[in-house]
Amino acid sequence: MSRLTVARRSILGLLALVLVAVMVLGVLAFSIVRRPFPQQDGELALKGLTANVDVLRDDRGVAHLYADNTTDLFMAQGYVHAQDRFFEMDLRRHITAGRLSEMVGEGGVETDTVIRTMGWRRVASQELALLEPETRRMLQAYADGVNAWIDQQDSTSEMALEYTVLGQQVPDYRVEPWTTTDTLAWLKAMAWDLKGNYDAELTRARLGSRVSPGLIKALYPDYPATQNEPILSEEDWSPKASATSGKVGTTTANAPAPRSADLSAGSTATTARSVDEVADEAYADTQAALAAIPALIGQGDGIGSNSWVVGPELSSTGEAMLANDPHLGTSQPGIWVQMGLHCRQVTDACPFDVSGFGFSGVPGIVIGHNADAAWGVTNLDPDVTDFYLEKVAGDTYERDGKREPIESRTETIKVGGGEDVQITVRSTVHGPILSDAIEGVAEAGRTATVDGSTDQEEYAVSLAWTALEPSRTADAILKLNTMTNFEDFRAAARDFEVPSQNLIYADTEGHIGYQSPGRVPVREAVDGDNVPGFLPAKGWESRYDWKGTVPFEDLPWAYDPPEGYIVTANQAVTASKEPFLTSEYDPGYRAQRIRDLLTVREKVTPEDMARIQLDSHNQFAPALVKAMLEVEFDDDPFTAEAQDLLRTWDYNQPADDSSSGAAAAYYNAVWSHIVRLTFNDDLPAGLLASGGGSNMLAVQGLLDKPRSGWWDDRGTAGVVEGRDEILRQAQVDARLELTRKLGKNPQKWRWGQLHTLTLRHAVLGQDVPAPVRWLFNRGRHDMPGGSAIVNANGWDASVGYEVTAAPSMRMVVDLGDLDKSVWVNATGSSGHAFHDNYADQTEAWVAGETYPWRSTPDAVKAAADRTLVLTPETT
Repeated sequence: MSRLTVARRSILGLLALVLVAVMVLGVLAFSIVRRPFPQQDGELALKGLTANVDVLRDDRGVAHLYADNTTDLFMAQGYVHAQDRFFEMDLRRHITAGRLSEMVGEGGVETDTVIRTMGWRRVASQELALLEPETRRMLQAYADGVNAWIDQQDSTSEMALEYTVLGQQVPDYRVEPWTTTDTLAWLKAMAWDLKGNYDAELTRARLGSRVSPGLIKALYPDYPATQNEPILSEEDWSPKASATSGKVGTTTANAPAPRSADLSAGSTATTARSVDEVADEAYADTQAALAAIPALIGQGDGIGSNSWVVGPELSSTGEAMLANDPHLGTSQPGIWVQMGLHCRQVTDACPFDVSGFGFSGVPGIVIGHNADAAWGVTNLDPDVTDFYLEKVAGDTYERDGKREPIESRTETIKVGGGEDVQITVRSTVHGPILSDAIEGVAEAGRTATVDGSTDQEEYAVSLAWTALEPSRTADAILKLNTMTNFEDFRAAARDFEVPSQNLIYADTEGHIGYQSPGRVPVREAVDGDNVPGFLPAKGWESRYDWKGTVPFEDLPWAYDPPEGYIVTANQAVTASKEPFLTSEYDPGYRAQRIRDLLTVREKVTPEDMARIQLDSHNQFAPALVKAMLEVEFDDDPFTAEAQDLLRTWDYNQPADDSSSGAAAAYYNAVWSHIVRLTFNDDLPAGLLASGGGSNMLAVQGLLDKPRSGWWDDRGTAGVVEGRDEILRQAQVDARLELTRKLGKNPQKWRWGQLHTLTLRHAVLGQDVPAPVRWLFNRGRHDMPGGSAIVNANGWDASVGYEVTAAPSMRMVVDLGDLDKSVWVNATGSSGHAFHDNYADQTEAWVAGETYPWRSTPDAVKAAADRTLVLTPETT
């Protein structure tokens, strides 16, 4: 036998061994990936059930549950949520409890420190006793269902692929039983991401030592009520005489902005460091602490939503219609779980016949419809947080000239694969001292002179937040699920305390309505018109404290308004300054565009409702483009070639290769550079401008002030720029940037090439090896729309053009025929990577398509693709 033949046979043998090894690894990997997939057909015995529950799923895995009683119904919901999304639930409860380190190791300590400092879970544990008995029973039934699923799993590898990956770092991790407090703590995370103006408050405070009060006012202009209409007109609602009348006469946006919360008054030059410097460092510590909290729902300028209702007079069907698309942070899996909860016979004892979108880990439906009515939600975004600068010395802090003891407690953070970490949490009457959470102020020894005094003082920053008091939002969710009329709707809204949301309503009788619920602080004007909330306040003076909350009866609402429609898109609720809700409303570009599209039609069809959700028109662009085109580039044909794209632009922002897509790419690149050149040289580190709606409104006002100090770029020493110089430089810089990124020919540029979306896993989606990311992430997708646009695929100019927030789902409810309603989720119903329903709705969602939303028994049964019967476990 020749050496060549022997060599060939040896090589073939080696290749065969490699092939066998690859096949074995492939089979093993396939087995590991599929091991957590849930059973969705046949029968499963469930300990604690009293009767059979049918779980019908369509081809997208959307489950509809049918039960004889509420206990069985919610136990089954907990079980099915655990089947599909348990890792997501487990991750959230560890974050909200300040126990992320137990899952991911040392990387979670910073997050845990901040969450423990605020005490989310401590507050949640106090809420259970406040809830109605029926709500408590449903929460417990839901927890029992989750735990029945946990008990059936032999190991974490059967629960989710994520545990197998994370087990390489934290091999001893064990899953604990689900509790009702786990659910309630998740509502705290919702409230945190959807709270009001804390970042703007910190920005203004830190700007006080950098720019004049007039420039701060220009950065935060008043809501443009004459340009973009509020949710309710004066005819729809007007403030009533109430206990809060006169507490706040003007919004804080009208108040002059003092330097560093008025702390600079009387300071002297004899101190080593000024009050402003010391306060700014305390605010910087607080900012760093807040940045450590992961965004579970989403944060920033792009977080908002669209919703609107149309009454029978404007509807082509002669019945009411409702649309909703919440704009939240993007993730894989997505935030929402579609589901139906049905009592086989709807009675007072078993009143549920509801379907819509909910959160895994939370019983009930958060947004959706039942047989009688539908409801939608957008973020009201009221000012529910205030920062207080505290004079701390040792274990005390100053309060109206006296020293009060600081409340403190010790928390132990267990770290998977590492040593425990102990922290001390300190609080004042206002709330937890957040500036301790990253760097201890006591150890830092920061001092300054205050109001002319030579006494050395130590500053800390505490947080007052309405969600740090127990609330009854869980009651509200279940009441919304079973409402039958507007009176029921308002009764549910009364309990919707945190987060404060705009709630809209439509029913099968043709009625539409609106309610702004929530716990909103009442603030008294002090120091003239300066109201706590616009800037951090002096914690040592009780006159800056909150004076209770706005009574529910004083919050705006409307029922069958004369316009025949209601639009909520995070804009101002009313033009009235009473009750004071916030100075930080969305400027209303999206809301006004929706109004324009609704009123231009004689009758609105269900198809129109869905098309409006996809509108990509930039409502702000015409004013800016007009100013941009006034800048001539006769001596720069290279930039002029790009600028020409804007001359015929229709202000739409598609992702395709149309002329509109090319113009949108250039416009948004120019806008990014305008934001950088105009604002970022003056803004504190870590608080750079995002380019969202609030910045657009500011620039809209600055266009009429060509010599405003904001136009001056501090980076160009000896040169004082004006508006036209900044607009010129931004267009030049954008032309160069897109030439590098997209090519030399502007006609071939596409907005979708810049504006992309990758749906990332919350833990394993980034900062891990590429093969791990590949397992869990999905994308990339070219996206239309943008910030402050109805199709709100938002982006952050301080980071790049990638989508940071998006319509997390879309729904249109036809109250004339509920089975003609449509919906779509951004990802899919399953949380298991590689499951058929992990991301099976994403392509339709990107394309703006929707699926039939079947909710009546016959329609659900006809669409059923899989049926699982949960049966009582017998011994």
